[in-house]
Amino acid sequence: QDPDGAYLNLAQIAEEEKKYDEALAWLAKVDEGNQYIQARVREAFLLAKTGRLEDGRKRLQTASASSTEDRSQLALAEAQLLREANRTADALAVLEAALVATPDDPSLLYDAAMAAEKLDRVARMEELLRRLIQTKPDSAHAYNALGYSLADRNLRLAEARDLVEHALKLSPNDAFILDSMGWVYFRLGDLDQARDYLERAHKLRPEPEVTIHLAEVLWAQGQHDAARKLLRDVKAKEPDNELLKSTTARLKLKL
Repeated sequence: QDPDGAYLNLAQIAEEEKKYDEALAWLAKVDEGNQYIQARVREAFLLAKTGRLEDGRKRLQTASASSTEDRSQLALAEAQLLREANRTADALAVLEAALVATPDDPSLLYDAAMAAEKLDRVARMEELLRRLIQTKPDSAHAYNALGYSLADRNLRLAEARDLVEHALKLSPNDAFILDSMGWVYFRLGDLDQARDYLERAHKLRPEPEVTIHLAEVLWAQGQHDAARKLLRDVKAKEPDNELLKSTTARLKLKL
C-alpha cells in the first residue's frame, strides 16, 4: 500500500553494493508523500558521492517543498554537501538565503553560525548564536558554541566561562560541553580545573578534538609522555586531522 519505505531500503542496499545508478533509480520512484524530502536528500548525497555535486545541489534546489520545514531541510542538506566539499563560503550563502525566509529556524541559525565561525567571521557567528539563544533559550549547544569560540580565540574569557557554565546547567553530562569548559579553564591558566573537565569529557567521548585538548593540558603540566601517547592515538586514527597538525606544530612536538 505504501512502497516508498521499500524503495528507500532497496536504494540503501544498492548503494552499499556500489550500484549507484540502481540506487538512484529506486530513489526516483519516491516522487510524493512523507518520504519525498528524504529521498531527494539521499539522491543529492549519492550524486555528490559519485562526483556530481552540482547535480546533487540542483536536485535539492528543484525539489518541491510544501512547508517551511521542508525548505529548511533542503537548505541544510545543500549546505552540508558544500561543507563536505570544503566550500564553506558557499554553504554559508545557502544558509543565509534560507534564513531570509525563516529567520528564527534553530537548525539554520546554528549551522550558519558554525559556517561563519569556520570562515572567522566572528561577529556574524555571535549575532546568529545570540539570535538562536533568544529564539530557543534552552539550546545548550548555542551557549556552548559561543563560549567555546570566544575561548578558542582568547576573547572575553570571563564571559566565555559564563556561557559554557550555562550550557552545562542545561546539559550537565555532554562531553563536548565539558570539553569546552576544560578549554576555557586552560585559556584562563587554571590547568588543574582544565584537566579535570577534559578528563571527564574524554572518558565520556574520546573524540579527536577532546583528546588533543587533554593532551595539550597534560603537555603544559609537564606530562609529556602521557600527552604524546594521546596525540599518537589520534594520529593513528586520523593522520590528517587539522587540529592535530596545528597543535603539534605550535608545540614543536614530533610524534
